[in-house]
Amino acid sequence: MVCFMVSASEFIGRDVISVKDFTREEVDYLLRIASEMEPLAESGSDILRGKIMATLFFEPSTRTKLSFEAAMYKLGGLVIGFSEPEASSMKKGENLADTVRVVEKYADIIVLRHPAEGAARFAAEYARIPVINAGSGAEEHPTQAFLDLYTIMKEKGRIDGLKVALMGDLRYGRTVHSLAYALSLYKIKLFLISPELLRMRREVLEDVNARIDVSEYLGIEEVLPEIDVLYVTRIQKERFPDLAEYTKVRGSYSIDLNVLRRARSDLIILHPLPRVDEIASEVDSTPFARYFQQVRNGLVVRMALLALILGAVKE
Repeated sequence: MVCFMVSASEFIGRDVISVKDFTREEVDYLLRIASEMEPLAESGSDILRGKIMATLFFEPSTRTKLSFEAAMYKLGGLVIGFSEPEASSMKKGENLADTVRVVEKYADIIVLRHPAEGAARFAAEYARIPVINAGSGAEEHPTQAFLDLYTIMKEKGRIDGLKVALMGDLRYGRTVHSLAYALSLYKIKLFLISPELLRMRREVLEDVNARIDVSEYLGIEEVLPEIDVLYVTRIQKERFPDLAEYTKVRGSYSIDLNVLRRARSDLIILHPLPRVDEIASEVDSTPFARYFQQVRNGLVVRMALLALILGAVKE
């Protein structure tokens, strides 16, 4: 039994910039509150009536933006914002610091996605309202990691004791950076699978390896029969400074039914989406596939975060 030494009051007004800013106890508490949001995701609620969330998205987004907006609406709140910089005064030369200082006059919380690493933390230094990092360049995507953990917990019943593999773009993939940090809070064994060119960033690897057992591989064949969770990511063309490097690693991995013949029968496959060709569509209808359930889980996790940060969760 998990003993929660954390209270809802500790989340009120809090920024969500990096998974590294959270303890295991805080993450466990968040996951518990997310499970309590499941009924509200169906019925709706008015616990955030009168609250306004501003979504400032300087990069394209489908799942993150829509799930945050849906989460706010499900809890009775309102949403303002933009989905591309051309729709904001930044096209006129306004800097990010001024943008958040203006937006805070209209909203109670900011959800920010930006192509520059460090942008979310920079914005939080200027904003007097909470800032949630919805993706900062190739750096981190903390709320994705929280929903990934929630999916693993929901599907496997636990996180401790599992063997988890992260496969694909581990260099530029911000989701795997945040998830690696999050998994290092638990007692798991982590396998990192990527081309040499896309190995996990050294600062992430060193931090995680200090907490848990981490192994690096070029291919999945050796580890597939023993892993419980396979987290697949696409090769992110838009992050490469040199397209010639992208060409070298494009299509490095593809998970199909033939590959999965050697997998455990209870393996679950996760993916932050969008996917390109790294998971064949034939896998979608198998018991392995859990990536569309991840999308649904993102709704309740973000409902939990918004409710906690805006002080709507009662002890």
